[in-house]
Amino acid sequence: MPQAYWIAHVHVTDEEAYGRYAKLAGPAIAKHGGKFLARGGRYTWLEGNEKSRNVVAVFPSLEEAEACYHGPDYQEALSHARGASERDLMIVEAFEE
Repeated sequence: MPQAYWIAHVHVTDEEAYGRYAKLAGPAIAKHGGKFLARGGRYTWLEGNEKSRNVVAVFPSLEEAEACYHGPDYQEALSHARGASERDLMIVEAFEE
C-alpha cells in the first residue's frame, strides 16, 4: 500500500490560537502513523498564492491520513485553527513503481 503525503499551506492570523492547534495536532497525527517531513521551515515560493507556513507529513496510507483528519483528536485540534488561519490542505498518495 503506498504512503500518502499531507500537504498544508497556511497563513496564520492568530498566533496564540494557532499555537493551541499545533500543540494538539502533532500527537493526533502521530497517533495515525504520521510523521512530519517539513513544518514551517524555509521555503521558496514559485507560483500561485503564497502562504507563509508550509507543512508536509507522511502517513502509512491515504486511508490513514484521511482517518486522522476526520478523527476526534485532529478535529479537536482543528477547532483552534479555524478562525486563526487561512489554510489549504490536501492528501496526495505517493507514486509506486
